[in-house]
Amino acid sequence: EEGIARIKDLTGGVGADSVLECVGTGESFDQALACSRPGGTIGYVGVPHGVSFDGQKLFFGQKRMLGGPAPVRRFLPDLMDRVLKGKIKPGKVFDLQLPLADVAEGYRAMDERRAIKVLLAVDARANSRTA
Repeated sequence: EEGIARIKDLTGGVGADSVLECVGTGESFDQALACSRPGGTIGYVGVPHGVSFDGQKLFFGQKRMLGGPAPVRRFLPDLMDRVLKGKIKPGKVFDLQLPLADVAEGYRAMDERRAIKVLLAVDARANSRTA
C-alpha cells in the first residue's frame, strides 16, 4: 500500500506510464495494476505459475500487459563488463550482502521478507551484512 501511495503521489495521482513486475506473485501483479495509470503498460518477466489477478482491473483500466522471458544470457556479458568497469553500480538494487558460504541464509532472508535482493560475494574478504 505504501509503495502504491508513493507512486500515485509522485505522478499527481495518475499512476506510472510503465510498470515492470519482476516478482511473479498475485500480490505483485495487483500492485503493478494499482501503480499503473489508465492506458499504462505492465511488463513482466518470467513465468508466473498459478498466479491470478483481477482481469477486470486490466480491462476497465485500459491497461496493457506484456510478458516474456528475460534473455539473461544475451545481456550478461555486456552487463558484467559494465559492472566490473564501474559504469553500472548494482549496489542500490541489493539490500543484503552475504559471503557465498551463507547462500542459504540469503534465501531464508528473501523467503521471510527480510531482504528483497541478496548480493553474494565470492571474495573471502566480504563479511559485510548490508549492501
